Amino acid sequence: MRLTGLAVILAVGLSLAPLAAEAQQTTRRPLVGFLCNTTKLARAFGEGLRELGYVDGRNIFVEYRCAEGRTERGPDLAAALLRMKPDLLVGASDPLVKALVDATHTIPIVMTSSGDPVGNQFVDSLARPGRNVTGVSLIAPELAGKRLELLKTVAPEIAELTVLVNPTNPNASRQLRETEAAARSLGVRLKVLRVPSTTEFDKTFSGMGRASAAALFISSDGLFLAERRRIADIALANRMPAMGFAREFAEDGILIAYGASLPALYHRAAVYVDKILKGAKPADLPVEQPTKFELVINLKTAKALGLTIPPSVLGRADHVIE
Repeated sequence: MRLTGLAVILAVGLSLAPLAAEAQQTTRRPLVGFLCNTTKLARAFGEGLRELGYVDGRNIFVEYRCAEGRTERGPDLAAALLRMKPDLLVGASDPLVKALVDATHTIPIVMTSSGDPVGNQFVDSLARPGRNVTGVSLIAPELAGKRLELLKTVAPEIAELTVLVNPTNPNASRQLRETEAAARSLGVRLKVLRVPSTTEFDKTFSGMGRASAAALFISSDGLFLAERRRIADIALANRMPAMGFAREFAEDGILIAYGASLPALYHRAAVYVDKILKGAKPADLPVEQPTKFELVINLKTAKALGLTIPPSVLGRADHVIE
């Protein structure tokens, strides 16, 4: 059968239609760049996306760049993500969010766990961010007093508190002020250990000594989260009760941890990504704060330190590691 010129055009057009539709669909797949601390927590973000109907590689592309505790790599990793021309960026922790904010003022940025987004000038206010940044706040500084109170309850003999701080974290000064105020109210002396990178850990802790009636207080920071097992080993070797800012610390040997669930915050950040990809502006999306905090106690560590956890504290714990 011979085809006329019009029939040929129609036939070719119909045969190319599926290809054109596929190409059009491909161009609509957004690219999200995620500057994360650890791959483990990044999985919680991926689960949040899947629950919202996004499948990586099918209707969305997500490029992960994880610092794994080396937050000083933030600017280089952020630059690598921007070279991919992403539609949206996600940042975990204040140092990494700052790296993204310094790199772009136009591409939308979603925070997974910022400790102080207003103080760090990522947003104008929690209610109305007003810029290209929004997401979830960890509200870490305000919890310092509660954490120290809990630590003092389980180890009442504490007279000195060694505070672990990353001076490169833009939120470090505020966290330290909050901890100093709490220590004064409880009559506890304060000693500050500043650790800016993983390479400084052994050097810093080697001169710490074994002070009697001393405890360790870990400030909220991605570096310390990545190094939590090493910190737990150091604390136990120095027979120091220690307080972490997330349950992962207690799971890896720290005596006690109190704070918001980090996987839940990362999971929640996916909701912001979904809203922005559907047309919402970061400037108009209020920053969300956690309303639930987990208390986790490691009884194996308590036993090793010769401590008995008061029943009143055990009764409040969300999870006890035995």
